[in-house]
Amino acid sequence: MKITVLDGHAANPGDVSWDLFKQYGNLTIYDRTPQELVIERIGDSEAILLNKIQITKEVIDSCPNLKYIGVLATGYNVVDIDYCRQKNIIVTNIPSYSTDSVAQHVFAFILEFTNLVKIHSDSVKNGDWIHSPDFCYWTNPLSELSNKTIGIYGFGNIGQQVAKIAHAFNMNVIVHVHNNKSYTNNEKVVSLDELFSSSDFVTLHAPLTKETENIINEKTISKFKNSAILINTARGGLVDENAVKNALNSDKLAGYATDVLKSEPMDKNCPLLTAKNCIITPHIAWAPKETRERLLNIAAENLKAFINKTPINVIN
Repeated sequence: MKITVLDGHAANPGDVSWDLFKQYGNLTIYDRTPQELVIERIGDSEAILLNKIQITKEVIDSCPNLKYIGVLATGYNVVDIDYCRQKNIIVTNIPSYSTDSVAQHVFAFILEFTNLVKIHSDSVKNGDWIHSPDFCYWTNPLSELSNKTIGIYGFGNIGQQVAKIAHAFNMNVIVHVHNNKSYTNNEKVVSLDELFSSSDFVTLHAPLTKETENIINEKTISKFKNSAILINTARGGLVDENAVKNALNSDKLAGYATDVLKSEPMDKNCPLLTAKNCIITPHIAWAPKETRERLLNIAAENLKAFINKTPINVIN
């Protein structure tokens, strides 16, 4: 079997191994593939692995040997799933591999706003503590998480893990559940309006769909407390970035922290680049080494199961 990895650098910049895949066929790895070279590089491959490469109807029609697409992520909107189904091409993804690391990133964001570690470390290194008349000082107000309310929009694996951590901080947890499943424990299920209006922190954990696109917009932001902090580690498209910028700059929103943008890599005209009280990380919530090792292990199991005609984690 000919196996081609189209954009392997993100999952494996060299600190983990592709060896698990070599036992299943002739493996070719490209760190990055521009869209205009996708068809050429797939060629007569029967299986491909990818993260953010667009696999369109044109690509599929131009690669008749293609039988398997392994998405090296949980989200799979880069692949034309309906057309793959028509062409009997199996598409798999990697569910739940990054639950712990993404939930950890959420609280890295939250604690940056409440404890202001970087701001105070910079202040100390600038000599402010040396010249302080007191044994301690703070440049900005600090706050506790205990008894604050965190609203979780989307309550899948990651949302549930965020809730567990929030309970450990003695936070009040409210959730908005899309599919009406009753799988909450100590969390209060609320309407979307109540989630937005009652939360000190709102964290987004929903997939990007027609229903959820721009769920954070001028109208919904108007329901937030002025002191609220918004966290996004899900998809950039959940947020109207111009509306968030305007809310931050007018103090309608106290802070925004995001690991995802509508356009990635970041566009030089991204409105959030100049917004105040805005923290942006370059889509790294999934990137700890342990998380990426788990991803590749699951991806190898997905490929093995496909070869054995017992496919798992199939999304079409």
